[in-house]
Amino acid sequence: MLNHQDKRRTFQEAQQSVKQVQDAYDDIITDSPGYGHQLQHLKQEANEAFQQIQTALGSASEHQQLQLEQFQKDISSILSELNAEG
Repeated sequence: MLNHQDKRRTFQEAQQSVKQVQDAYDDIITDSPGYGHQLQHLKQEANEAFQQIQTALGSASEHQQLQLEQFQKDISSILSELNAEG
């Protein structure tokens, strides 16, 4: 059983991972020569964020679970938008 600090830490790590996904998405320039690399970086960040979220869901409070589920939806939305563009 995780203590309160561990639960908070796992939630904050998931939150930080989602921010990294959003930052990677904001940095993508679709008509740049580095687009493929940027896209790969974004997908890697998204995979890591999904893993962090899954870890955090295992010990999250009800309120945190709702936030984590929203994080998953936000990441999925970003990936869907990219797939629609590509």
